Amino acid sequence: MKDKKFIISGVIVFLILATFPFWYNRGKAAPAPEVELTAKAKAAKVCVRSTDYMKAEHMQLLDVWRDSVVRRGDRIYVSPSGQEYNMSLSNTCLDCHSNKAEFCDRCHNYASVRPYCWDCHIDNPKENS
Repeated sequence: MKDKKFIISGVIVFLILATFPFWYNRGKAAPAPEVELTAKAKAAKVCVRSTDYMKAEHMQLLDVWRDSVVRRGDRIYVSPSGQEYNMSLSNTCLDCHSNKAEFCDRCHNYASVRPYCWDCHIDNPKENS
């Protein structure tokens, strides 16, 4: 038990080093980026769902759309407000949010996520038609 002070000192040093990134960066997180809407999106003033819902749950909604279109052949989405939309990332979402670099990429880069949407979908379907 002579080494008790060395063990306690070692544990304290370890805890300080292990928690250093957390307390050093506390309060220094970058704010979430503000997205830039296109003129068409600003004019529409309404999206498929509410802004808060789309910020938090858009990927889940797109997954539901993908399953509905690919597996069941359903192409019409009825929003809670009763409005009907074509379930299409390229033609519905990107029709209003066509500035992918300023709208999609800005938040995805901030969150360090790499969605696989663009493996199949083109960035601007209107340009390539």
